[in-house]
Amino acid sequence: GSCVVTNARTAEMAKLTENSFRDVNIAFANELSMICDRLGINVWELIALSNRHPRVNILQPGPGVGGHCIAVDPWFIINKTPDLAALIKTAREVNDAKPGWVVDKIKLAVLDHLQTHTHKTVKDVVIACFGLAFKPDIDDLRESPAMTIVESVVEGHAGPINIVEPNISELPKNKFSRAELVDADFALNNADIIVLLVDHSDFKDVVSSAELPPNLVDTRGLWLGAG
Repeated sequence: GSCVVTNARTAEMAKLTENSFRDVNIAFANELSMICDRLGINVWELIALSNRHPRVNILQPGPGVGGHCIAVDPWFIINKTPDLAALIKTAREVNDAKPGWVVDKIKLAVLDHLQTHTHKTVKDVVIACFGLAFKPDIDDLRESPAMTIVESVVEGHAGPINIVEPNISELPKNKFSRAELVDADFALNNADIIVLLVDHSDFKDVVSSAELPPNLVDTRGLWLGAG
């Protein structure tokens, strides 16, 4: 590519701007997903329809925003100009709050399951979480919203917890002492609650041949519309 010359201050701001732009646009999709959930609308169908407009390109929602760039860089701009960066700050708050919203959806799924299986207690309910990485098809767990969500599940759920992450060979130490790393087939066959957090290619293959789980929290739309 071509080498574009500018000063160091503008070059650094350009990198922060790229990631902040992504963060703001993801926040719009994440906020839209929560609105659609309350209104009983399939957000992935809605986005696909809206994106038919030639000047609209809404991104896909997820469980939050992770990684060492998009989730971090906007704070540099906010810190320098807190009185002006209102939109950037609000986007950060929306994306930072999304994991907590997902955890609440998991708790509701557990309650729904118990209401239809009155012979069970919370300790009998098996939760399977698909994905720990901060984006698809990598093993990088830095600043991952999936990690935040699974940590909350491990801390708050008394029953068995299975984790499916095909890109790692062992779970991070001291974080998931009660959880077990399993493969996708085992998780699908044994879990009462399925939580889809990362749209790994391996998961897309599994979902294409699997029935829709009765108690599903699908943050990436693999079952519900985007896969």
